[in-house]
Amino acid sequence: MKVTQEKLPASQIGLEIEITPEMTKQTYEKVIKNFTKDANIPGFRKGKVPRPILLQRIGTARVKAAALEEIIQDGIEKAVKQENIQAIGQPHLRSSFEELINNYEPGKALIFSAGVDVEPEVNLVKYTEFEVKAEEIKSDPERVDTVLESERQSMGTLIPVEGRAAQIGDVAVVDFKGVYFKKEDETAEPEPIPGGEAEDFQVELQEDKFIPGFVTGMVGMNPGETREISAQFPDPYANEELAGKKAKFTVTLKEIKEKELPEINDDFAQEMSDFDTLAELRASLEERYEKEAATKTKANKQEALLAELLKHVEVDLPETMISVEVDQMLTQTAMRLSQQGLDVKKLFTQDIIPQLRERSRTEAIERLKRSLALVEIGKRESIEVTPEEIEARVTELMQEYADQDVDPERLRAVVDQELSTEKILDWLIEHSSVELVPEGSLTPQLEEAESQELEAAAPEIEEQTTESTPESTQGE
Repeated sequence: MKVTQEKLPASQIGLEIEITPEMTKQTYEKVIKNFTKDANIPGFRKGKVPRPILLQRIGTARVKAAALEEIIQDGIEKAVKQENIQAIGQPHLRSSFEELINNYEPGKALIFSAGVDVEPEVNLVKYTEFEVKAEEIKSDPERVDTVLESERQSMGTLIPVEGRAAQIGDVAVVDFKGVYFKKEDETAEPEPIPGGEAEDFQVELQEDKFIPGFVTGMVGMNPGETREISAQFPDPYANEELAGKKAKFTVTLKEIKEKELPEINDDFAQEMSDFDTLAELRASLEERYEKEAATKTKANKQEALLAELLKHVEVDLPETMISVEVDQMLTQTAMRLSQQGLDVKKLFTQDIIPQLRERSRTEAIERLKRSLALVEIGKRESIEVTPEEIEARVTELMQEYADQDVDPERLRAVVDQELSTEKILDWLIEHSSVELVPEGSLTPQLEEAESQELEAAAPEIEEQTTESTPESTQGE
């Protein structure tokens, strides 16, 4: 079999394949034999149908098409193997099948063209001595106090209060019933708020926990008092029908409670953690937040360098790779939405999937270029991960997920890739200049870029929401 190669765009190799006369004849005869064996024609025993009658009944074109399909498939497979081509994806026919049928004559040579995707060649115009800016993330010294106070609030004990009116910071036990006005005119007949009715409902009197006006309207109420309170739903709001609408609640205050908060001391530290002293707890929290800030700063450096690297990568990506990457992106999105409790089948309909695939191409291409560029740098600079490093990380993760069913070999492959990427990125940082700038100083540029991406993004997949009551706006 004679095979001629040519380079094609998008990292394809074109193959011109010439099938010998003997093979075109042999395959044709084989197909006729198979048809004869399976044909069920009245008046003839199975397998004993004369050839002329068989061809008359099923048609010469059908036989030629069946033979041609076999010739093409077998020819491409043998050509790829013969030429030692490392193909990715499935080869495809480039010649017109209809023309091949017309030209195909058993016993004569047949020439057709096929294409096969191969790994692309990566050209790095530049990959060292970049000069970029990245935001430096610093740990907020007040964060420890904020966390401790939040935990203190959660550990508070509710104590009934008598002899005074409700005030900000209290917890009130109420019965309430709400209505809203479809129009601005409050003289119009109001509509009941879906789910906007409850008895013995505990309200934490913090204005930011509920729709505006609901909490402030309760301040000054005494147990046993009933009051009509005006409020207004924010816009936007989870329930679009209520967004921006005025509302009125009939509220009866039944009981007032206040929080008795523990003192932040060593006993408090022992209650909320494994540490014996408050000083040890504070030191642990400070160290954790410092590490988090350093990790985020490093990630910002990496992203800045990757964005610059992309400007210097030249690679002609094959369609197979792009298609596979898009598949992976959509699968990841579907898994994430499913974990959030959404019905993926309703969101990823047959109508929307083609749109999502098309609008995911740009990001898929960028991800592939980044990945291929990093691999190329690793090859050029001989950056490798040692087996010892891989095993140490695998052992650590296996202990961390000891209660889960984890495939060690799959985990080992993932760890190998992650550690390799991390080493290459560290090398990039060492061989470039990264200027750290204050947090937020590059945000306007990032927001502008994100805004441009959103214009070309896929149609929004709206989250499934339940009807909301004043309780639904309560913060955690």
